[in-house]
Amino acid sequence: MLILGLDTSTSTAGIALVAEDRVVAEARHDTSGRGADLLVRIDSLCRAASVAPIDLDAIAIGVGPGSFTGLRIGMATAKGIAFAANRPLWAVSSLAALADDAGQEIGRQGTQGETSPLLCAALDARRGEIFAGWFRDGVALAPERVLAPQELERWLVAMRGALGEPAPPVRFAGDAIEAHRDALGPLWDQHRWLPIRTPSGVAVARLALAGDRIDITRGGGPVYIRASEAEVRYPDGVPGALRRP
Repeated sequence: MLILGLDTSTSTAGIALVAEDRVVAEARHDTSGRGADLLVRIDSLCRAASVAPIDLDAIAIGVGPGSFTGLRIGMATAKGIAFAANRPLWAVSSLAALADDAGQEIGRQGTQGETSPLLCAALDARRGEIFAGWFRDGVALAPERVLAPQELERWLVAMRGALGEPAPPVRFAGDAIEAHRDALGPLWDQHRWLPIRTPSGVAVARLALAGDRIDITRGGGPVYIRASEAEVRYPDGVPGALRRP
């Protein structure tokens, strides 16, 4: 089975071709301001791997949370490929994909004998906020949230308390540290922040293969968690636009 995995929740898109037992090809693509280039980059990766759309068995997409524009571009691109190739489209959480990448990094570091860590995947949500989720051994421990970075330490204390003693080691991953270094500095000093910054297409494909494989081509959409800026500013609709029924 050959899967095209995509994640556009951040300004660095993850693109990958993944078979059941190996990574066929992988790329990272800067999508900031050039969303239209995403399809070109996907085509380039597929051509280099001698893969045609008809060769794909499914497409997998990271549905967020993340950049509103990035998620819409990724979803539209993934649905277009799925419709054109007549293949199913599978969805996974972008934070779960980030956590999966972080888990792979922990495995490469060889923490032999160490208790399985409590892992936080945290992405910059802009507007002074972050998207975050807690995972352990690949399992989500709580619903994903959007919150002020200063609140993450309080959430960590609650999560460790819920797990009981002995408290597991804590690891963090994601680009939230780059955007909120001052607020997240205490967590940086106390716990290890892994070098994984954005979700990869490989992780998206890997999780989709291991998941329920529900086709969302016709009904699925991005998971934003919070309201968009337009919805906040214009709860009754954008001035001049058609009113909601």
